[in-house]
Amino acid sequence: MDLPTSLPSRPSLRRPGLLIVALLTCGVLLVLGAAVGAGAATSARSKHHAATVSGASFQTGVGDEQTEMFVDPLWQQLHTKIARYITPYDTAANIKTLTACGRRATCEAAAHWIVHATEMHQQILVAFYYSERTSTTLPSLTIYQRDVQSFMKLFPQVRQYQPWNEANRGTVRYRGNNFNSPSAATAAKYYQVLRRTCLGCTVVGLDILDQPNVGPSLSYIAEFKSAIGRLRTTMPSIWGLHNYSDTNRFESSRTRAILAAVPGQVWLTETGGIVKFGGAFPNNHGSGLSRAASALSNTFKLASTNRRITRLYIYQWSGATEAARFDAGLTDYRHRPRPGYLVVCQHLHAAHCRVKVSRR
Repeated sequence: MDLPTSLPSRPSLRRPGLLIVALLTCGVLLVLGAAVGAGAATSARSKHHAATVSGASFQTGVGDEQTEMFVDPLWQQLHTKIARYITPYDTAANIKTLTACGRRATCEAAAHWIVHATEMHQQILVAFYYSERTSTTLPSLTIYQRDVQSFMKLFPQVRQYQPWNEANRGTVRYRGNNFNSPSAATAAKYYQVLRRTCLGCTVVGLDILDQPNVGPSLSYIAEFKSAIGRLRTTMPSIWGLHNYSDTNRFESSRTRAILAAVPGQVWLTETGGIVKFGGAFPNNHGSGLSRAASALSNTFKLASTNRRITRLYIYQWSGATEAARFDAGLTDYRHRPRPGYLVVCQHLHAAHCRVKVSRR
């Protein structure tokens, strides 16, 4: 059964309640400013914190939009140093202070997540995405620059960015939540704008979804590279790849093809094992749990085959309920570890991997 062409759209970020407001009131968010000075030292240390199984030299982290993992001992014992967060490009539009940020759901959620990630000494990679308010309209370059610059001013400790999450997904219609993705030429312009806006930041050039048929993804990359040439801007040295089709089919051809199409490093900015995805990947009586665990093993094996793969962000930590269409959680919706967690735990040589796993 084939993995569908694209994953479902991201659920709306749930409002984390009044905690961020309390943090702002108590001044705990001063850690955000302090992290700027500590960031360089943390970055230097974490460069050497890499997975070393079978001679591999990639870092492993987790991508998730919820904060539960940061306080979960199961996550803490993994000692990962990188984490990825997805947020709308206009999360901080027209917001100048962290206090004001607490009055908008997406900004409040981002601040809440960044507080926890910073306290846990994570290198934060932020990927921008479509606006939840105007999801079918792509921003002009002026609006994009204005809004991402506002985000950077609010969160100066974030120094790693992706201009657009899964830029090649095209137009997606899912349960009434429609959104558009940029053309390759527009994605190149967003990349150029982001580099110029965040001087000294690490900007990942393109975030690409492999898809069952990798041909359109390769064409998108070629168009992006041509557009970069026309813009006379620097060709990216880091590229993002979501290689779900390979990891969950136990294949490698798409990942290898994309590696051949781009220069420099490749970060697997979303990867891992799918527990459930519609009818193509069901989780009948726990069958998806064992399949996802095997896919995670394949993920590490695939990453270790090419030294140009230097980072791996497993998506995701938090599992969904049985009613959800998509679920790739290392834990279930009650935060109990799944078999896939054991694969990650053992790969990272954590101290206590003999834990009882959930069958949901």
